Amino acid sequence: MTLPAIALLLIFNYIPLLGNIVAFQDYDVYDLGITGSPFVGFDNFARIFEDYRFWQVLINTLVIFLTQLLLFFPIPIAVALLLNTIMSARVRAWVQAVVYLPHFFSWVLVVTVFQQMFGGAGLVAQWMREHGHEGFDLMTNASFFKFLVTAQAVWKDAGWGIIVFLAALAAVNTDLYEAAAVDGAGRWHRMWHVTLPALRPVIALLLVLRVGSALNLDFEQILLQRDQVGPGASEILDTYIWWTGIKTGDFGYAAAAGIFKGLFSVAMVLGANKVAHMLGEQGVYSKK
Repeated sequence: MTLPAIALLLIFNYIPLLGNIVAFQDYDVYDLGITGSPFVGFDNFARIFEDYRFWQVLINTLVIFLTQLLLFFPIPIAVALLLNTIMSARVRAWVQAVVYLPHFFSWVLVVTVFQQMFGGAGLVAQWMREHGHEGFDLMTNASFFKFLVTAQAVWKDAGWGIIVFLAALAAVNTDLYEAAAVDGAGRWHRMWHVTLPALRPVIALLLVLRVGSALNLDFEQILLQRDQVGPGASEILDTYIWWTGIKTGDFGYAAAAGIFKGLFSVAMVLGANKVAHMLGEQGVYSKK
């Protein structure tokens, strides 16, 4: 029964890794191909390290990631804790469905909704003008861009994280809450001493995985808004590789940047997992 899944994994995840050989070639996709393109060693990687624009984009990517990590990551935990306190199963299910619904929206629709709400001709700006105030356009504000994409990510994907944490909360032994209540613990003390310790392994695991994907911001989300705020504020590693590598046909440069991104992500996962072990959590894998 697992053979179809293994076949898909091999075809779409592992066999394409052989194409990374173009990172070491002066790759000509039209005439020479992989077998005929000359090898240039680490020249493509040297071009990356000498490209000051690449390092600016890398820093910009990490700034956006840290903003999302600090402002986005705690929200699913907080909302899951709030939903867990709702006694009515029907109300809890309704709120969970409403919050989870935007996860199925495409980024085109999400950006369109924000444009209609917070753009220069959006509902908020029009309402302010009608009441004698000066309007604003958050969609073209370069200094606000990292907070804008974070707000969009919260609205779209916070519901998925809520489901994960609610599943972890459902596994907490209710006897612990009853024992804590008998000992005189109030609601806040029960949450602090029972609920949060039960969530710590899940929080640590998701945090490690999130840190490992620091350079994997949503390509489509950024690309759709790149021209509105300019590449100086919105350019991330994926869009930069697409513009300077794939769009211009410089596939060797793009492949080298992709390998760098993969190695950087692995290093981030190992580092975050080491921190999780130091805090007494298992992380992605257990400490031997």
